[in-house]
Amino acid sequence: MATKKVVKKSASKKSSAKKSASQKKSTRKYGPAAGKSVEREMKAMKQGKLKSGRSGRKVTSREQAIAIGLSEARKAGAKVPKKKE
Repeated sequence: MATKKVVKKSASKKSSAKKSASQKKSTRKYGPAAGKSVEREMKAMKQGKLKSGRSGRKVTSREQAIAIGLSEARKAGAKVPKKKE
């Protein structure tokens, strides 16, 4: 009786080169101006000077400070993705 040999096909190097090239083309979500705006708001929060909205209460949450910074960056026209709703 003849036995069949199972031959495993290995992935060629060309396909892996294509994947790495396509991964390198990704673009940044946030522009440098947005980062500066967030940095400024975080600094104000740490100093206790950042206030929110109508009530004018102090912001103590870092997430809220980031949201305020991104919101101001959007108003200024910086590269920031749209809000999730």
